[in-house]
Amino acid sequence: MTTKILLVEDNEMNRDMLTRRLMRRGFEVVSAIDGPGGVAMATTERPDLILMDVALGEMDGWEATQLIKSDPETRSIPIIALTAHALASDRDRSIAVGCVDFDTKPVDFTRLMEKLGKYVRLPG
Repeated sequence: MTTKILLVEDNEMNRDMLTRRLMRRGFEVVSAIDGPGGVAMATTERPDLILMDVALGEMDGWEATQLIKSDPETRSIPIIALTAHALASDRDRSIAVGCVDFDTKPVDFTRLMEKLGKYVRLPG
């Protein structure tokens, strides 16, 4: 069974790069370009894990995470926050809204794979 990741990322270049790298590692990847899309896809796609950009515009990743975590159907999906800001306050807020972990962009893919391995079965 393939591990499915939902990537919520508004930057097309980041989304493409991360999608390609995750697919090469054997993950199934679906993506949303904004918070509302991510919330909807969490329900329809039932991913094993969500990578959530926090800087998404109208509805940020923290608000989207709170909505996903408030729904009994999607509450148990682990969410890793992704942000270009390495501030302790961003990490604290991510954990406070329900993310299981936090990573900075640009993404260190080796480090991200280690974090993914804590929450889902890695392909291969």
